[in-house]
Amino acid sequence: MEPRDVQRHRLRNSGLAGRPFAAAEDVVRWHGAMQAQDLTMAKWSVGQRRAGATVDRELNDALARGAIVRTHVLRPTWHFVAGEDLRWLLALTGPRVQQRNRRRYEELGLDERTLGRCRELIASELTGGHQLTRKEIAALLESAGIDTSGQRMPYILMDCELEGVMCSGGLRGTQPTYARVDERVAPGSAFDRDEALVELARRYLTSHGPATVGDLRWWSGLTVADIRNALDGLGSDVASATIEDHVFWSTTPTNGHAWTVGAAHLLQAYDEFVVGYSGSRYFGDPRAATSRAAWSDRSLPSGVVLMDGQLAGHWRRRISKALVAVEVVAYEEPSRREVRALEIAASELGRFLGREATLEVSAL
Repeated sequence: MEPRDVQRHRLRNSGLAGRPFAAAEDVVRWHGAMQAQDLTMAKWSVGQRRAGATVDRELNDALARGAIVRTHVLRPTWHFVAGEDLRWLLALTGPRVQQRNRRRYEELGLDERTLGRCRELIASELTGGHQLTRKEIAALLESAGIDTSGQRMPYILMDCELEGVMCSGGLRGTQPTYARVDERVAPGSAFDRDEALVELARRYLTSHGPATVGDLRWWSGLTVADIRNALDGLGSDVASATIEDHVFWSTTPTNGHAWTVGAAHLLQAYDEFVVGYSGSRYFGDPRAATSRAAWSDRSLPSGVVLMDGQLAGHWRRRISKALVAVEVVAYEEPSRREVRALEIAASELGRFLGREATLEVSAL
């Protein structure tokens, strides 16, 4: 495999090229977890990989049914996970995130007694199918004499998610809610820790490979020792290759995706194709250094534009009632074919959001 091939294999394995997935939950299950702190754009990341996605109603429905949940797992940030995978992912990665959070809990005056009281109050109020917004949970805690000011509230909520008390519920209007995990999510696969390590590594390498041990360590939040054990457990299901002093691990793709030439992709800043890697992000792409430098320029959009699988610029969107305006800043003046590809990508975003799309393209 040549360095330039790494990005194309990743694009295919992540479902951005070739045959799309049949349902939103299939996309999430395939990836194991998908970073999701920006809810609207996280849904777009799923929609880009979904067959015939039109508007984000399907994602809202999947979240309402608990087929997909949005919660803290892997790292101290939100992710989409398939409901059936929630419990074993929390059991495997939750303790590591809690360990990382411990100092911050102490700085905020959130000792175990206070956090335990918050869990009890919230669990009791959510029991019986009740779903509460963040604002309602804050009011509940304040009425019990618990300070929710500053960053205390987000860390209280994160603790409840990591301890399996609650996860995302449905939308109430446009407001996300929280629901009890025990009432929201049916029991899924029961893995012991070694089995869970192997399963998580398999999901990651199948959807993100080729990738390095460092990439998997960053993405999963687990230790290098855990990852080595997982690779040993996968045995002949994985293979490694050394390319320019990087050791890349891969599984044999099973989703039948083929490479699609001529496509443009408008990736959100937290798409798995972007944040799913550490040291090998954009490996082999000739514009990798340009992209890294652009991150420090706050005047540029944060979204990532890919053209034919390679970095081509940045983008942002502005949403109004009837329109989504897409602005692209390209690294080089795009050709007519590339402009047409960008128009198609913008129209797909508009269709997903149920709005007409406009496109403005400029070059650095």
